[in-house]
Amino acid sequence: MMRTAFVIGAAVVLAACGEEPQSASGSGSDAALFQGTGKPYVASGWKPGDRASWEQHLKTRTQRGQNDYNKVN
Repeated sequence: MMRTAFVIGAAVVLAACGEEPQSASGSGSDAALFQGTGKPYVASGWKPGDRASWEQHLKTRTQRGQNDYNKVN
């Protein structure tokens, strides 16, 4: 019984040694968010590169979908 517990404990301890180091690399893109990703699926009415349109869509989305006070009323 004691031997089995020791073997299981050793296996758990040694399993932690196999973790690979993590790096803090990001997506690699330094472009502004309103520039878009170049993908064809974007919100209707928003044009990539148009900052005013981007900000308006964020305000609208925040008020309609993410504001719990408006959902309750």
